[in-house]
Amino acid sequence: MSPTPQKDKLIIFDTTLRDGEQSPGVTLNTEEKIEIAKQLSRLGVDIIEAGFPVASPGDFNAVQRIAREVGPLMEGREQGVGQPMVICGLARCVEKDIRTAFDAIKDAPRHRIHVFLATSDIHLEHKLKITREQCKQQIAQMVGLAKSLCADIEFSPEDAGRSDPAFLCEALAVAIEAGATTLNIPDTVGYNSPAQYGSLIKHLCENTVGADKVTFSTHCHNDLGLATANTLAGVANGARQVEVTINGIGERAGNTALEEVVMNVHTHPGAYPVFHTINTRLFFATSRMVEDLSGMAVQANKAIVGRNAFLHESGIHQDGVLKNKQTYEIIRPEDVGVTSGNLALGKHSGRHAFKTKLEELGYAGAALSDAQFQAAFGKFKQLADAKKTGVTDGDLHALVADARGSSGIAAAAAAAEEEAAAAADESSSSNSAHPPRFTLKQMQVFTGIGVTPTATVTLHDAVEAADRTDAALAANGPIEAVFSVIQRITGLAIDLLSFNVSATSEGQETLGKVAVRIARAGDGDSGNAADSAALAPSGAVPKFSGLATNVDIITASANAYVAALNRLVAHDARDTRASHKDRNVDI
Repeated sequence: MSPTPQKDKLIIFDTTLRDGEQSPGVTLNTEEKIEIAKQLSRLGVDIIEAGFPVASPGDFNAVQRIAREVGPLMEGREQGVGQPMVICGLARCVEKDIRTAFDAIKDAPRHRIHVFLATSDIHLEHKLKITREQCKQQIAQMVGLAKSLCADIEFSPEDAGRSDPAFLCEALAVAIEAGATTLNIPDTVGYNSPAQYGSLIKHLCENTVGADKVTFSTHCHNDLGLATANTLAGVANGARQVEVTINGIGERAGNTALEEVVMNVHTHPGAYPVFHTINTRLFFATSRMVEDLSGMAVQANKAIVGRNAFLHESGIHQDGVLKNKQTYEIIRPEDVGVTSGNLALGKHSGRHAFKTKLEELGYAGAALSDAQFQAAFGKFKQLADAKKTGVTDGDLHALVADARGSSGIAAAAAAAEEEAAAAADESSSSNSAHPPRFTLKQMQVFTGIGVTPTATVTLHDAVEAADRTDAALAANGPIEAVFSVIQRITGLAIDLLSFNVSATSEGQETLGKVAVRIARAGDGDSGNAADSAALAPSGAVPKFSGLATNVDIITASANAYVAALNRLVAHDARDTRASHKDRNVDI
């Protein structure tokens, strides 16, 4: 959108890699975090919160690598944004947190420290056990320390939505005096209504000493389904930064969805006193990347990026859309990356046509590495030979996800080694990709009505440099037989937490897309599989997702299961990131 003189720039602060990763069951390795960070940079995000560096050496290394590798990037930002993305690290109001955060993000050309401390009476009394006066003293000391290290400082009063407004103004004034440049106002538990939250932002803008020197920011949770509405109410009442995540992922009911806020501003240019510089045509591709890497499925009727967002089933609606799309479509699908182009791909299509189509779908420039592109093209040629009809956009999105997953697994073992080495030697930054531990080489499945399903599988073990074959029976079908024999070969006891199969297009020849999520059976502390299964839904144990595509859904299922196992193996012994529970912080 083109800015108008009376409007302010809306600053997009994306916390997918920090708050979004706190979603129960989400475990991203360093390579996956870097890949998402690069996509957010291409999207035009102004600031990303890369993580919580003090949580562990591995978390520190992930944030540091994002600062070094993603911080300087300008691809896709030359026109609208004009400068690199700010890399932000989160810190509690504790000296060690703040110094560690600065060390992690300082190599980025533009960097920020985000400091937070609770201000609601219930938090001060029961969690922190400090008085209001002690709270203000701690804010002054720690924001001041952060300012001595970094010019760009954000302060968040945790649980601001339930804090006393008068005291909140006092606390924020102290933060401004100490050097804060952005004040973020979180509705930590998603309690406020739009009227309440908008009124709070307006009150703080009008009654906080020094408010004219800082940018006010929103951070809303979706516990009552009001995150986007509250965020927009905040913008209407003076906030000029919004803290959001792709697909609205986050703990509990999630955070404000980036795509929803931006498209509200985009669709109602006269309703809000702001403009944005986001490349909205990358929304669909970005959404699918986060969905596939995080394992958090996007609901079909999700606004903007859901699979049904632009489908019309009603005859009346279909008739209207065929006559004039504006009768029932308030957003053009192509504006968010949902294409209906005329470039059809088939078995005679070459690399150039394939690349052009991927660019149309939002995978331009460095969105795919050369290895990922070649892997996707190879899978495309196999699919095109198998399908009599053309390869669809849905097929291509799935192929890209599969190719990314394969290359991500190939780098995961190397990433774990790099993180461990970086904890001892900060100069370690090798990006050499190692092959995944296990690769599916052969598989034979026998099943039917009235017979016992059996599966014989051969896996290649890269560590032992050997092929290993075994067989298994199952009472509940061929998929169980395949998963059981893979566990026998690898010697790993696994809990299958979710298993989803979907078609990428219509027809019997369609590509099957399988997504699985697993956890190691038996928690490291208890060694009890039942205890592990009970803990799994709460996010207390790491979970790993795997995705694969194939016209044969049993083959796709086996590859997805092996992909998830490889992530687990790469994460296990050498991983230096904090546990899901230890890196969770509420803001």
